[in-house]
Amino acid sequence: MLVFESVPSHLFTDHSLACRLERAEAVANARFVEARARVFPDSGAAWIEVAGAYAMYDGARSPCTQTFGLGLFQMPTSGDMDRIESFFKERRAPVFHEVSPLSDKALLPLLNERGYKPVELSNVMFMALRERDPGVAQNESLRVRIARAEERDLWARTAAEGWREFGEIADLMLELMRVSVEREDSASFLVECGGQVIATGSLAIHDGVALFAGASTVLEWRRRGAQRLLFESRCRFALDAGCDLAMVCTEPGSSSQRNAERQGFRVAYTRTKWQLAESEKSL
Repeated sequence: MLVFESVPSHLFTDHSLACRLERAEAVANARFVEARARVFPDSGAAWIEVAGAYAMYDGARSPCTQTFGLGLFQMPTSGDMDRIESFFKERRAPVFHEVSPLSDKALLPLLNERGYKPVELSNVMFMALRERDPGVAQNESLRVRIARAEERDLWARTAAEGWREFGEIADLMLELMRVSVEREDSASFLVECGGQVIATGSLAIHDGVALFAGASTVLEWRRRGAQRLLFESRCRFALDAGCDLAMVCTEPGSSSQRNAERQGFRVAYTRTKWQLAESEKSL
């Protein structure tokens, strides 16, 4: 078992923490893109690293198609930006960058000069795993376990069903979930009630950080404690794997953020997603 250096009881949101969190998400998305290339060899899925940033292509409409860590690990030059933009343009995809506020301050004027505009905000949240509140007693009728290899399609279908009301990429969800469950360095969890699978969750691990994702409950089975059970199970799994931090990304002010805060997560910082204006036509 890998063992990572434990963090102090009070964590400060600084450049070091941001690097750990951003790299954990970048690596998780790189593993996703690699899984896409294995499952769908004709997809053209690929990723590159430029100036410390990971640029991902997973299809023009995929939420994974963007960069992570731009300007955080190294300030990109104009040549670096040309290379990143060409990576997306050659694939007829829009150019998006997920930018941490702890990135180099010179990045913002560079993005402005190159014709980018802000299009989205997201909160990066984290929690020290050893200090989490164990919470209330669980619903004894629920059972959680890791999906077996032969249950990957079941996991994907259940996860997609739980996300069906989220409109703009609803038609992509089943395929996205089928790729997600094939990702390396991750675990996919199922919740059952009376033998019926009702909820899913996943986590990906890098450098002692467990990225929580894939939280989905079928509509008619909500408010029965499935997600709380998934949260506790993933915390235990992450601790057993030697992780000291958990992270999750949410929309600011959303129910997802409130749920994460109830579980002990706190906001590290709010990121801005930037889009190259001229690439909008690629959508």
